[in-house]
Amino acid sequence: MAKVFTFRGKTAEELQKLSLEEFAKMVPSRQRRALLKRGMTEDEKKVFRKFRKSRDKFIKTQTRDMIIVPEMIGLKFGIHNGKEWVTVDIKAEMVGHRLGEFSQTRKRVLHSAPGIGATKSSKFVPLK
Repeated sequence: MAKVFTFRGKTAEELQKLSLEEFAKMVPSRQRRALLKRGMTEDEKKVFRKFRKSRDKFIKTQTRDMIIVPEMIGLKFGIHNGKEWVTVDIKAEMVGHRLGEFSQTRKRVLHSAPGIGATKSSKFVPLK
C-alpha cells in the first residue's frame, strides 16, 4: 500500500483548498514571515499571476527564493541556476520549500589525473 503524503496532518488535496494565509500559518517561521509580514516581491507576484492564469503551461523563472505553495503542485517550472534552465516538476513533498533548492547552482567536483604542467612529484601516485 502506497503511503499518502501529509503536511502537518493535511493531505495535498486539503492543502490546495487552504487560502495563502491559512497555509502560511502552517509553515516554519522563516517562510511564514516571508509570506505574511514581508509579503511577496514584484517578481514573485508576476510568477504567481502566470501560474494562476495558465495551469498547464511551462513557467520559466529566476526567482529562486519563492516559496512553493500548494497551488503549484503538479506544475512544471524552469528554474534558472545561473547557467541553464532546470526543469522541475512540483510535487506535494516540495510544499514549504523554496524553488532554488531544486535547481543546484554548483556541480560536483570531479578530480582526474594531474594536468600537463604538473611536476614529477605531483604526478606520483602511491601503490598502497
